[in-house]
Amino acid sequence: MADMLELGWEEWLALPKLGLPAIKAKVDTGARTSALHAEVIETFGKPESPQVRFLIQPDPERPKLEIVCTAPVVDRRDVTSSNGQTELRYVIAAEMQIGRERRTIEITLTNRETMSYRMLLGRSAFGEKTVVSPDKSFVQPRLSYDLYDTIKPRRPASRPLRIALLTREPDNYSSRRLLDSARSRGHIIEPINTSRCYMKIEAKAPEVHYDGKTLPSYDAVIPRIGASMTSYGMAVLRQFEGTGAWCLNPPASIGASRDKLLAHQLLSQAGIAMPVTAFANSPKDTKDLVGLVGSGPVVLKLLESTQGRGVVLAETKKAAESLVDAFRGLDANFLVQEFVKEAAGADVRCLVIGGRVVAAMKRQAQEGEFRSNLHRGGQATAITLSPGEKKIAVAAAKRLGLNLAGVDILQSKAGPVVLEVNSSPGLEGIEAATDKDVAGTVVRLIEQRVRTLSRKR
Repeated sequence: MADMLELGWEEWLALPKLGLPAIKAKVDTGARTSALHAEVIETFGKPESPQVRFLIQPDPERPKLEIVCTAPVVDRRDVTSSNGQTELRYVIAAEMQIGRERRTIEITLTNRETMSYRMLLGRSAFGEKTVVSPDKSFVQPRLSYDLYDTIKPRRPASRPLRIALLTREPDNYSSRRLLDSARSRGHIIEPINTSRCYMKIEAKAPEVHYDGKTLPSYDAVIPRIGASMTSYGMAVLRQFEGTGAWCLNPPASIGASRDKLLAHQLLSQAGIAMPVTAFANSPKDTKDLVGLVGSGPVVLKLLESTQGRGVVLAETKKAAESLVDAFRGLDANFLVQEFVKEAAGADVRCLVIGGRVVAAMKRQAQEGEFRSNLHRGGQATAITLSPGEKKIAVAAAKRLGLNLAGVDILQSKAGPVVLEVNSSPGLEGIEAATDKDVAGTVVRLIEQRVRTLSRKR
């Protein structure tokens, strides 16, 4: 056994060529590949030999201790974590020293800031002559985070961020406000037409092309994808994610918000109140479908309707059944939803940014109209939300995974209910009604989420 390397369930190790003299790692025989905590991941270098630069806080108890590491990229691969989530990660090769053993291992980069250990040591790093004793701890010599005291801490350097605004309407109000707000804070922001993007898909260096050129690496992407471009826009956004950009709203979350059936199912699973909603595929179920939401009036909605289009009110059960049959004749996918009469043609738009409500307005439909959308002539006024309204708006945005969301709420007899969640809310109406700098709040959220690297590059 003299040549055997014995490891406990936790060990100290060093990654000297990354500039990390001490890392406490959890030894996990269930994981194949090792994983290292990494933030602000940036790729650079030639496409045929890409490199990656990232920031790590090696000591969980000293968040101000930040080390910037650089390494060649050897691969990119999907890794499924213990909680079942799959993530596309960069893979690097690094020299590891543990006790007297020194070897080169593959390491995937991922954010482990919520984990107790900044590194997970997988079984591919063990070697043939390694035995793991799960009942032991620190079998190999202990190191210390005090080794970092010789490295002078550096304050993070602020730098201009490179931001892409994904939109086909760069001149509308919302786009102009986001462009102006980002530029006023010293950032570089470029409007990019979603429909004109095309992609080079490969393992190590995925690219987005535009007008015959390769787009640069962006720190962040603000998606404002029109309903007609949802599917392709999500693909483009996934490609930007693959290049390392942080997306204000992830593509899967946008897709969920655009599919009203899926959105309502997700909200229902989270216990978030909403009007009673029904959906069926067979025309034989028309009467039962309408009966599930009441005797009337009821609302029929196309699954991908926006700005009030594709939303129809049926005053009676018979009228609803006729509309259902007509929609089926058009081969349209739609929901039947309870009509909240006590709302009296009014709803509340809550703008949720980064998990908090930053602005809210009441929208009142014009006389003779039940849809309160501003595009339909609705009038907007600022409103102070109740704690219950704030809570349900934040919960709805969180359930769909949206960092920016327009959550529409109705006041029912039973309390606030979520009518809809918009992943690309317009800014003009709510900024005018509330006099809030919503665009500036969006840019500040991006600054918080896209951290700056230390001066040591």
